[in-house]
Amino acid sequence: MSSPIDFRAVFDRISTPHMLMDHDLIILEMNQAYVDVTGRSREEMQGRYVFDVFPSEGQSRRLLEESLLRTRDTGETDVIALLHYAIPRSDGGGFEDRYWSATHTFVPATSERGFILQNTQDITELRRLKDAAFLPEAPPTTTMLGDSILRRVEVLQSQSVQIRRLFMRAPSFVAVLRGPDHVFDFANEAYLRLIGRQDVVGKPLAEALPEIRDQGFIQLLDEVRRSGEPFIGREVPVMLAREPGAPPSERFLDFIYQPIVEADGIVSGVFVEGSDMTDRAVADQRQRLLLDELNHRVKNTLATVQAIAQQTLRGAATPEIFADAFEARLLALSQTHNALTDSQWAGAELRQILMQELGPYGAERIHVGGPDIHLPARVALSLGMVFHELATNAAKYGALSTSGRLRLTWSLSEDGEALRFEWREMDGPPARRPDRKGFGSRLIERSITGELGGTIEADYGETGLIVRFETPLARDFA
Repeated sequence: MSSPIDFRAVFDRISTPHMLMDHDLIILEMNQAYVDVTGRSREEMQGRYVFDVFPSEGQSRRLLEESLLRTRDTGETDVIALLHYAIPRSDGGGFEDRYWSATHTFVPATSERGFILQNTQDITELRRLKDAAFLPEAPPTTTMLGDSILRRVEVLQSQSVQIRRLFMRAPSFVAVLRGPDHVFDFANEAYLRLIGRQDVVGKPLAEALPEIRDQGFIQLLDEVRRSGEPFIGREVPVMLAREPGAPPSERFLDFIYQPIVEADGIVSGVFVEGSDMTDRAVADQRQRLLLDELNHRVKNTLATVQAIAQQTLRGAATPEIFADAFEARLLALSQTHNALTDSQWAGAELRQILMQELGPYGAERIHVGGPDIHLPARVALSLGMVFHELATNAAKYGALSTSGRLRLTWSLSEDGEALRFEWREMDGPPARRPDRKGFGSRLIERSITGELGGTIEADYGETGLIVRFETPLARDFA
């Protein structure tokens, strides 16, 4: 049995700052990243009113308090894209000006009162670099300014060139869009890698990236120019054609659209900065699926154990025989779980995965036929889930719930690149098509068609359930 998850340790390892408050805005907990970015210890913050720990007055306090209360009272996530909020220096020497973005998320509780989770990002350096990097390029003439002022402008513009070079090599993607048509004035190397093309500077966004015209981003940029308010997106999906002539593929982006406001208050353009979060988003989706599967398996395991007990009891002449047989089948069940865990890191034999899933129900009831096939790790993991769901369903409602049998056969395609498999239940109760798909059915379909890119069909008849599927055995997946 695996040890319970240490959620406190997981929370502390999250790299972005998070802090949890109760209904009255009392700080309950924070992760280490939050401690580091605020320069405060846990002891200084825990159990105290948030505005006692971080005192402020005026618009900054009002914006932050309104956002917190809005999340608390509506249960809706609220985002502050840019917040100027000074915090006390850790050495006690006054206050330090900082710029932040903050996301407030409502966390429901068993009682009527919930909690507020704050995810904050210190964007002070980004703000300062952005202000310095994009100064006007043409210096005033000496007839307008004295020599000393002109030299200062030249120094600033030299610094601007250096900072532009830093932006060009920055790991996050950066672009500057000017005018109502959002013409590219600047795009760094990370941005060009993201979009898969080089010749965008001087072109309107709709011309440079035609595939995004109907995805809502141009409308977002229009709104940022109109309102003068920044916009923050979290894991926003976008379809990008990342190679010439290639079809668009889905990426997930964290980004900010920051208005560029001139001295006269006019918004002249939009500063774009962000990160490609596709790998994390895909991993999070996979993790959510695995957590759902874990919850589902816990419930199914109890049903499986009950089915094994009933089947073992039918053939046991004495309590001693029952105990020995029941213990052996429970051991086989635990070995199945171990094999599935191992298959995340190394391949496994198809026959091994099958028999470890079905061994607890009695090998004499299972007929298997097919060549020896070594499954890559990802295929083994997905098919392990599929076989587990089919076996559990058979133990609950199908052939394994009575004295029925299973006939499992498989073969390779002509080119040897695909597995063809048939699961046939015999001598059990009639199979009935369910009125709606449960989690197990959805998991089977998602594993075969979504995870592995295969096909699947099911026949429900008087002789029992028949499931046929075909799936590629490729070791690399997009």
